[in-house]
Amino acid sequence: MSGVLLLLMGIGPARAVPPDIFGVWDPDSVNVGGWQLDPDTGQLTALEPGVVSADPFQYKYELQCHLGGGDFDTPCLGRRLDCTNGPDGTDGFPVMWLKAPAGVQNPVWTIHSGPTCFYDPKPEDLLPRIAAMIQTEFQKLPIAAGTVTAQPSPHTLRGAETNFFAAAAEQQFDLTLLAQNVHVTAKPLQYTWNYGDGTSRGPQTAAGGPLPEDRWGERTLTSHVYTQTGDFSVALTTHFQGTYSVNGGPPLPIPGQGEFSSPPQTVSVWRSVTRNYADDCLRNAQGQGCPGVAAPAP
Repeated sequence: MSGVLLLLMGIGPARAVPPDIFGVWDPDSVNVGGWQLDPDTGQLTALEPGVVSADPFQYKYELQCHLGGGDFDTPCLGRRLDCTNGPDGTDGFPVMWLKAPAGVQNPVWTIHSGPTCFYDPKPEDLLPRIAAMIQTEFQKLPIAAGTVTAQPSPHTLRGAETNFFAAAAEQQFDLTLLAQNVHVTAKPLQYTWNYGDGTSRGPQTAAGGPLPEDRWGERTLTSHVYTQTGDFSVALTTHFQGTYSVNGGPPLPIPGQGEFSSPPQTVSVWRSVTRNYADDCLRNAQGQGCPGVAAPAP
């Protein structure tokens, strides 16, 4: 057998061997965490989508004689469980069930039970079900929305252009949906700015960029002019476009966009005061505007 099967299994009839198993079969044994042990029957059953098991263990299956890396235990193959001519004349797969503490990443797996037969009498394509779930799951991913930088910062001037720019990166994620391996790529596409004074800009594709210090105050695609002094909380929302692939298949577009917000940044807006003085400090060191002489109250 080659390739990956996206199939939903049915329950087989009673046999002299351990109970037949229903669920999702994958010859590479990617199905980890999608199973729970029924305390009444002692059978492993597939979890419904979105259901969190209270079982203190997580479970997975492997082919009875599988050694990993595509290798098999040759002596084992000669005595493996016969799973031919199962329900409706279908053939199954002899598997061993392993368990490990729930919630542990890359755990040490131990034998739970087996061998038992895994059958496929009623196949169902899972791709449409995954497609229906993917946009919601995409929004739940821990995508880093990016960082916000202001120039000048943390203080800027009222009436002057304050340059803002965002830095967001493409990100990769792996998750399990309906016991299938799903790889997600999230790419920043648009940006929405909230400048904290009741004005906003976007969504727009421009992320902005840094300016050399001698050009601060220039207008940019993402700059903003504050008309009042005070402290303002600047927020950035980054809109990500995603693609996903199932079990190493071709990338498919995720409908819509995922919106992720960066932590707000506080910008203090000051005012600048310009005065003209008639005194020459070389002739009158105590004249207004000279070093050491207090400026008059505004």
